[in-house]
Amino acid sequence: MGEKKEDREQLSSVEKMAATPKQGRHMYAMGCTMLASLATIMLGYDIGVMSGAEKFIQKELHISDTQVEILIGSLSLYSLVGSFTAGFTSDWIGRRYTIVLAAAIFFAGALFMGFAMNYAFLMFGRFVTGVGVGYAAIIALTYNAEIAPASCRGFLTSFPEVFINVGLLLGYISNYAFSHLRQSLGWRFMLGVGAIPSVFLSVGVLAMPESPRWLVMRGRLGDAKEVLEKTCDSPEEARLRLADIKRAAGIPEECDEDVVAVPKKNRDNRGAWRELLLRPRSSVRRVLIAAMGIHFFQQASGIDSVVLYSPRVFEAAGIKSDNAQLGMTVAVGFTKTLLILVATFFVDRVGRRPLLLGSFAGMIVSLAGLGIGLTAVGRHGDGGQSLQWAAALSISSTLAYVSFFSIGAGPMTLVYSSEVFPLRLRAPGAAIVAAVNRVTSGVIAMTFLSLSKAITLGGSFFLYSGIAAVAWVFFFTFLPETRGRTLEEMQELFGEQKKTAAPEKRKEDTTGVEMVNGGN
Repeated sequence: MGEKKEDREQLSSVEKMAATPKQGRHMYAMGCTMLASLATIMLGYDIGVMSGAEKFIQKELHISDTQVEILIGSLSLYSLVGSFTAGFTSDWIGRRYTIVLAAAIFFAGALFMGFAMNYAFLMFGRFVTGVGVGYAAIIALTYNAEIAPASCRGFLTSFPEVFINVGLLLGYISNYAFSHLRQSLGWRFMLGVGAIPSVFLSVGVLAMPESPRWLVMRGRLGDAKEVLEKTCDSPEEARLRLADIKRAAGIPEECDEDVVAVPKKNRDNRGAWRELLLRPRSSVRRVLIAAMGIHFFQQASGIDSVVLYSPRVFEAAGIKSDNAQLGMTVAVGFTKTLLILVATFFVDRVGRRPLLLGSFAGMIVSLAGLGIGLTAVGRHGDGGQSLQWAAALSISSTLAYVSFFSIGAGPMTLVYSSEVFPLRLRAPGAAIVAAVNRVTSGVIAMTFLSLSKAITLGGSFFLYSGIAAVAWVFFFTFLPETRGRTLEEMQELFGEQKKTAAPEKRKEDTTGVEMVNGGN
């Protein structure tokens, strides 16, 4: 009994409040994060639509498989420009107007691609679109982490991944709908209509408040307090969160003025890049490795090879009709979207680590199953017509893979990396992990066709299965659980673990608030 009381006393004030019954104040925060997350529909739509459009583009423009790989994968590399620029832009003009900028850039890129008359002009459109995608990925992640209360932060920060999958499904549906037009028009409509969501996003974002953390960095304490009071579970939590943010921004906690002068080094993130990359403290280094690792393994386990080249995978499994292949991609998009919605309701109940570990365990098995099925079909030589079991295994393994990915690897990557960086390092940290994500994605997308020719299509998925196994070991040994922790407490979690092991070893308080134990 005394031990239980001691446990309660060591819980942080915000953790205690997170354990109390909610007061129905999450709807405003949910509305804000949903609006911000609409930006990631653009990324999902582009991924989905290119999976079907590339076959028609290749036929009309008479380009090689290598040019197709570059066309598809280059967007991820182009998005690096937007990712790194967004870190500075969001600190300069704010999170909200950076979303508007992202939507405008994507709008222009979609139109350029839709009206492209040759490969060079199409590549230019891909570059513009990539910059917009890079902006969108960073700013949605940053804004949602900064607006969400601790008690449902995992749920709300998983919204970008939800809307990526919604965009993916819309892209697959667009492929199927416009594939019936003549070849010269179909793929242009597929790419061009991607401009429509950006218009709605630009209008909707005007209803959002600015991030309270950005407001504090600009010295607008009164505005920040007003936003926190609308998004937190209680006035007490709003007060504590404001105090945490002020402390991180170098503002005295006792300061109660509405507008104050913030030290320029804190306002403009001076020295943040040096602190992250050149002279990181041990806790910062561990945060950076954890965030970079989870983004690397998310992409290196082959998700883009499945969602971008799924028509080719289904063709290899024995589905020969273009319409049937595109119809199966719609099934892939529907499965991913449904499962990602399920995952959002478990992230704050189950925790990050269990979902990640379970997700990658399922991905290991399903990728191996896909490798077995495609290898059997490839060796038989008749396109899978007489090996019904192999074709069925390939298709079911594909659906299983995207399901397991959506349960954990997809949403948890965004949730985890968005909540572990300290305030002052959040924008540049988000830019770095986005760069890792996009570079890895680009390498996977730009090498899949060449890789499958070199080691066979089935062999490619065996390779991805092995990478997923390495990822599982990394997550199990290196990533601590972050559920129930405020953003300002993350540095302690990634600090001197040995000194805090004793009080953190407790598993669960009767209130239902989990006590984390490093990576176990």
